[in-house]
Amino acid sequence: MKPILRQSYLDQVQHVFGKDLIVVLVGERRVGKSYLLRLLRAELLAEAGAHVIYVDKEKKAFDAIRTYADLNAHIDAHLDSSKRNYILIDEVQEIAEFERSVRSFYEEENVEIVVTGSNSSMLSGELSSRLGGRYKEIYVQALSYKEFLEFHALPDTDASLQLYLQLGGLPGLRKMGLDEGDVRDYQSDVYHTVLLKDVVMRHSVRNVPFLENLVRFLADNTGKIISANSISRYMKSQGENVTSTIVNNYIKALCDAYMLHRVNRYDIHGRRLFETNDKYYFEDHGMRNALAGGSREGDMEKVLENVVYNHLRRLGYTVTVGQLQKAEIDFVCQKPTGERVYVQVAFLVADEATREREFGNLHAIRDNYPKYVISMTPFLTRSDDNGVTHLHLRHFLTAGL
Repeated sequence: MKPILRQSYLDQVQHVFGKDLIVVLVGERRVGKSYLLRLLRAELLAEAGAHVIYVDKEKKAFDAIRTYADLNAHIDAHLDSSKRNYILIDEVQEIAEFERSVRSFYEEENVEIVVTGSNSSMLSGELSSRLGGRYKEIYVQALSYKEFLEFHALPDTDASLQLYLQLGGLPGLRKMGLDEGDVRDYQSDVYHTVLLKDVVMRHSVRNVPFLENLVRFLADNTGKIISANSISRYMKSQGENVTSTIVNNYIKALCDAYMLHRVNRYDIHGRRLFETNDKYYFEDHGMRNALAGGSREGDMEKVLENVVYNHLRRLGYTVTVGQLQKAEIDFVCQKPTGERVYVQVAFLVADEATREREFGNLHAIRDNYPKYVISMTPFLTRSDDNGVTHLHLRHFLTAGL
């Protein structure tokens, strides 16, 4: 099967080279971190003056590398002082005290290091202490719509978009095919692996039935403002004593595993973040759909919000939920450069009441930053409503804002 480049991530890695930073690829299981490392290896091998040392701890050929001392010996035996050395290590957490070796070779001249690791063993806070803050995380997401089309050799049509909205963007679906039954079985396997290894085992979760109920609740309430206190009260009404602290801890564990993303609320007038009542979106909307069950007829707005949120992140924005007095703006999006845009998401803008709600909230914001409504309204590509741009979802997913 011909490999498909995920060039945007390869470009991000290459951009870090030469800046004295260790590159760490992070993201939910099965989003393609190992695949990306293999793509990088192939790209570097074609580069003149580059020497690649590749260690894949999932392959038996590297079984003997079990400690940092073994890793040191392996790298020493393969270093080429006449070239730029690229050390690529997949599943680095399988090597005891790997950070001692990585920190040591990081100090060498003409060496670049890229590693991937399991979320059950490597989290940002730990990496900071283990690697001394000398690293750059690159967040690898599930497939974008354009990548989905390329992976499955599909044309950009309404039917293809519908498949993407329903099935999601896990790269492994390329081998599974797009039969919904097979896809749901695969997503279930990924879900249970993440839940068991990256949440239950890592955090010693005791109340696993509640954890599973919590994930399904979050899937059913994607894009809604959620309070840990309200979940706790509901559970107590059902005869289960679950504190808000436990709810928050379990949600944090799901976010640490990259299954879930917490999105804070932002006071647009006061220009400050609220500390409670956030929204949550799933890394892969296909897995979210599998957990929510049923068809998408009743929850398409939730799916669209999830898809738009993830694509805004892919475009480099930090995303919050906007609070404008009693009104809500789906997404306030900012970049480090100071660029800001406001985004509303709707399934269809088919009547005046919907138009007033979606466009009216944006018109009420008294600044000159760009404002957008993204929908699946038929016969729409891009239009303007008194300074608010109306985009079709397909246009947004293929061409951006």
